[in-house]
Amino acid sequence: MNYEEHVLAGLITYPLFVVFAEFLSKYLPLKITFMALAIGYAFYVLGSDLPDIDHPDSLIHRGIKPIFSVILGSMVAYRVLQYLPMTYAWGVGGVAAVVGWFLFSAIMPRHRGIVHSILFAVIYGVVSFLGVRYGLAFSSGESYLIGLASFSGYMLHLILDRSVKLL
Repeated sequence: MNYEEHVLAGLITYPLFVVFAEFLSKYLPLKITFMALAIGYAFYVLGSDLPDIDHPDSLIHRGIKPIFSVILGSMVAYRVLQYLPMTYAWGVGGVAAVVGWFLFSAIMPRHRGIVHSILFAVIYGVVSFLGVRYGLAFSSGESYLIGLASFSGYMLHLILDRSVKLL
């Protein structure tokens, strides 16, 4: 499947996830609020294409690669700023960003390798949970819901690719 098909599948199946989450909330400490569902929708749809980050021609790979590079360059410039004037610090940051550009592709595993696994679906769900719980200060119940949405969107991609494996 391609980017558009994965994302459209995420967009259209999220209401089914909401029904599933409503059912699970009777047995699990999920807190269903509009904001948690809205953020969960974003994480679900992102997860529906995220496994393709390991393919150099995928839109998600090409979109995250410059963001990664800019963040790395900015972090390096910030750290170097205490030792060099601002212009030089940003010069060093720019070099770090270019290195990050090439490093990003170099560290990616082969397509449909480990990134296309249940392990990475779990990692995405846990990182999403931690990010919204401690970064955005959502309640634990809302964070569980968003983590579950993240995991479910990622799993949707694997199911659609018929590539569900543990590792």
